[in-house]
Amino acid sequence: MGESSSPRFSLPGDDLEARNRPGGTDLAWLAPTADGPLSARLSLPGSKSLTNRELVLSALAEGESILRAPLQSRDTTLMIEALRELGTTIEPLPGTDVGFGPDLRVLPGELSGGVSIDCGLAGTLMRFGPPLAALALGPVTFDGDAGARRRPMRTTIESLRALGVDINDDARGALPFTVYGMGRVEGGELEIDASASSQFVSGLLLAAPRFERGLTLRHAGERLPSLPHIDMTIACLAERGVVVTNPEPGLWIVPPAPILPREVAIEPDLSNAAPFLVSALVAGGIVEIEGWPESTTQVGDDLRDILQQFGATVSLENGRLSVDGGPGIAGGRTVGGVTLDLSAGGELAPAVVALAALAATSSRITGIGHLRGHETDRLAALATEINELGGAVTELPDGLAITPARLTTRGDRPWQTYDDHRMATAGAILGLAVPGLIVADIGTTAKTLPQFPELWRKMLLGRAGALL
Repeated sequence: MGESSSPRFSLPGDDLEARNRPGGTDLAWLAPTADGPLSARLSLPGSKSLTNRELVLSALAEGESILRAPLQSRDTTLMIEALRELGTTIEPLPGTDVGFGPDLRVLPGELSGGVSIDCGLAGTLMRFGPPLAALALGPVTFDGDAGARRRPMRTTIESLRALGVDINDDARGALPFTVYGMGRVEGGELEIDASASSQFVSGLLLAAPRFERGLTLRHAGERLPSLPHIDMTIACLAERGVVVTNPEPGLWIVPPAPILPREVAIEPDLSNAAPFLVSALVAGGIVEIEGWPESTTQVGDDLRDILQQFGATVSLENGRLSVDGGPGIAGGRTVGGVTLDLSAGGELAPAVVALAALAATSSRITGIGHLRGHETDRLAALATEINELGGAVTELPDGLAITPARLTTRGDRPWQTYDDHRMATAGAILGLAVPGLIVADIGTTAKTLPQFPELWRKMLLGRAGALL
């Protein structure tokens, strides 16, 4: 795994205020423009989704767990600090940092309240933390960045209330709120509408084995986005001895059961690979990602099919995913648009939309209406910023329609990031083909990939066969 000289997020307690501040480092960044085909091979840090799930399960387990190659980012650092506040011991293993941070030792403790949890902008912590707090003894207050207070939380709040947990949110249905844990949750049957986020389901499933009667959970909404993330949660539970049954769509049954400790190797974050792999089609050439799993529950694996639909040549051999974009858009290649339903992998939408905005024919990306409730309203943000470059993006009830247009920077207006890491990386993609594009705050990428600017630079400097 390659070394990185970019600032790395430490475990909580190491100058967190300076290094984990909201919005990252607030750095305006001139996005590099492609000056030739790429030839790069990259390794990426661990999956945020897997890291946070394994942290929660390790905190609820019956003994010590070891997490190998976990992600070290703002989101995971906030999760670590939250679990520590609740009584879990989490410490780095000396001598295990080979480029992206150390492995972690997690030792469960008695869950206790009387604390406040900073969620930052981390949706996983906002939805996974309250069910844990319900199992703690004492009040636990949750709050976060200004953007976090706009994110939907009513489903989590009302679901825990239905399970007998006392919560005070002053009728906001959003942060801040306080969970008054009694040290136990009876569990039983529960019906929720998780249409806004699959995290509402995952948060309950992760804690449910510790409920006295387990949990029979039914989703009553019209649709449920990001189902692969629920599959990931179920797979993580199974690896720890908890068998979740799914007898019909939208119904999950979790028995009361011990959560086993384990040593687990965290897969690379495949969704964070999106901007790098998309770059092969924009700049041209070949981009390879090391450590790509043969099978996975990560939605980032859908990139293999998506990029082929845009015309890329994609192969997976010996754990290395390769995307060949030929001469690329910057080299004169005509890339056609696509029609995609991204309901299963909405987190890929910003990178896919950025590529579609450079295509020669129209695209229609749907199934992503729930992205309006993410770090920002991603649909409005993408439409606004691409249109400011001269694009033609129209919001749909459930997605975006992208019409071909010549994109250019206009004056000195930067590409706005809206405190959203995926808006920052979308700007980087467009900058490969739009000279002079300035990303307003590349520091937002610290949410899930603090090393992004350095990895981007290394990709553009890549040479054949180099492991960056």
